[in-house]
Amino acid sequence: MKPVSSRPLLPFPALRRRPRRPFSWRRDYALQTPGAPMLQVFNSETKYLQRERAAADRTNSRKVDYLRDELAARLCDRLLDIDRHFSAVLDLGANACNIARALTLSSPPLTTRISSFTSADSSPTLLHRDDDLPFNGLLSQHTRTVLPLPDSAPLPFAPASFAAVVSSLSLHWINDLPSLLAQIERILLPDSPFLAVMLGGDSLFELRTSLQLADLDRRGGVSTHVSPLADVRDMGGLLTKAGFKMLTIDVDDIVVNFPDTFALMQDLQAMGESNSVLGRELGGLNRDVMVANEAIYRELHGNEDGSLPATFRLIFMIGWTEGKGQPKSLPRGSAQINMKDILEGGGIKGVT
Repeated sequence: MKPVSSRPLLPFPALRRRPRRPFSWRRDYALQTPGAPMLQVFNSETKYLQRERAAADRTNSRKVDYLRDELAARLCDRLLDIDRHFSAVLDLGANACNIARALTLSSPPLTTRISSFTSADSSPTLLHRDDDLPFNGLLSQHTRTVLPLPDSAPLPFAPASFAAVVSSLSLHWINDLPSLLAQIERILLPDSPFLAVMLGGDSLFELRTSLQLADLDRRGGVSTHVSPLADVRDMGGLLTKAGFKMLTIDVDDIVVNFPDTFALMQDLQAMGESNSVLGRELGGLNRDVMVANEAIYRELHGNEDGSLPATFRLIFMIGWTEGKGQPKSLPRGSAQINMKDILEGGGIKGVT
């Protein structure tokens, strides 16, 4: 007779009973890095490759410099209005050193009022595209500095190292614009200006609206083909938050006429200004969409002579770092004249 095993008679939990251990509960938390979260809108690596590819074709790249050259000249005129000598000036986002070239063409030439000039950009091919042009020999101390990709590292300049910072057509591709403006304020000397111009607002609204309608007509939906841009109302708050004083912000439109939409898009590509929004559709535009876009653009926005206008809305801004002897606004409520009396035609009391 086989011996009877007591194992089947034990309760089921007893088969797995083990010595008890002290109870412990561990909870993990997701921690955010210090600082405000940054909204990623643009792909910085894609924009870098677009600009490098565009600058590699020197002939076509120089042909489409008409917008950058015009704005560089306007920015130099504003710098010329500041009656002082600048020990060191930084051109942040210099593209092909368009401002450096404009400095040699201004009247009187601004080169005599600048001791050293630094052109800095994240695209080395674009930055050194015009190394062989004559204007390089007209600048006494002109250096070129290759910057890291935007938003990847802070600016490689020491605090309070420049008497002025200028920037032309580069800020509209920056994801963390508040941080960059704060860094610019940090590298400026006290009572020093920051002058910039950037695309904003309703730039290329003709192309934006026609592409949206063409997408709806041929594909039944809308895709992002034109990058979003900052509004002029936002820039004043951003500059103030970065610590700039005595702000001056204005808007101007430049309208360029093209024979067709294909010429417009070819110029944007040769400028390195193609779409680089995160999540955009990869590959080129659908042929049916491009044909429909041409017809819609011409119908809605075409000129009488058959050309197609493209509007570039430009935001010009000037801000100053705080310094001694700088004019300051009076405290709120200290005014002695009521503007309501003046605007309503009542005049100023006590003044005849």
